[in-house]
Amino acid sequence: QLEYEESGGGSVQSGGSLNLSCLVRGSVFGVNPLEWHRQAPGKPRELVAEISTREITEYADSVKGRFTISRDNSKEMVYLHMTRLRPEDTAVYYCKIPYFPSWGRGTQVIVSS
Repeated sequence: QLEYEESGGGSVQSGGSLNLSCLVRGSVFGVNPLEWHRQAPGKPRELVAEISTREITEYADSVKGRFTISRDNSKEMVYLHMTRLRPEDTAVYYCKIPYFPSWGRGTQVIVSS
């Protein structure tokens, strides 16, 4: 069974940066792609970034050029480096391995104008 432990969220002003981390407990880390999702209040959850096993990355248009996803297979960690944050980036951020149903608790990001 997979378990996710997201951390690194917080409150920042517009234009600031945050680094999110996620520890993925389970035996399938190295052989699967990884994703970061977010859910803003009153909105559906959305896919923000993903990274393949060969470290090919893709991003939502809203974060392209500002966010960077990376992974460390030896530590079973996935990261999201966020820069030039905007108030519309305010959300709870979750990491996930696609195709597996479980979710973690997420980490809250608040960006004030």
